[in-house]
Amino acid sequence: MSRIGKKPIPIPEGVKVEIKEDEVIVEGKHGRLTQRYEPDKVSIELKDGQIVVQRKGESRIHRARHGLYRSLIANMVRGVVEPYQKKLILKGLGYRARLQGRTLELELGYSHPVRYEVPEGVEVEVPAQDQIIVRGPDKQLVGQVAAKIRSFRKPEPYKGTGIRYEDEQIIRKAGKLGAG
Repeated sequence: MSRIGKKPIPIPEGVKVEIKEDEVIVEGKHGRLTQRYEPDKVSIELKDGQIVVQRKGESRIHRARHGLYRSLIANMVRGVVEPYQKKLILKGLGYRARLQGRTLELELGYSHPVRYEVPEGVEVEVPAQDQIIVRGPDKQLVGQVAAKIRSFRKPEPYKGTGIRYEDEQIIRKAGKLGAG
């Protein structure tokens, strides 16, 4: 039996969960999230203020979906209570970020500024010129937006410049040694 899949998901105060025939809707103070699931692989029920995910078979695909849907729903419940966030740091001469409405404008050493339209469901904050905070209830969308922003100028190993996550360690390489 899946260790992750068999754990019930407690529903905190102020969170409303609705289970339909093939989707789960979780609503809280930070937003409303929807997740479709495969009713032929798993069953999802509300019991005693908890969400219980049970699989309908013992095949490999049933076992895989069991843990998957339990994790996705647990992430949704946590996200509507306390939003997920990723912090990005810009490092480099002249690298800076600026927010204009829903557009993030980045100066990253290119001949032109990079403009990124922030998708709905995610909020971006720029507390300083060299910091970007991506925040939202959907864990997958927050990670995807942060990864997209990072992809505009990935950290390079020689000088360590670029956009990196706050907790990311850049492994530095030595440059050319000895010209003789």
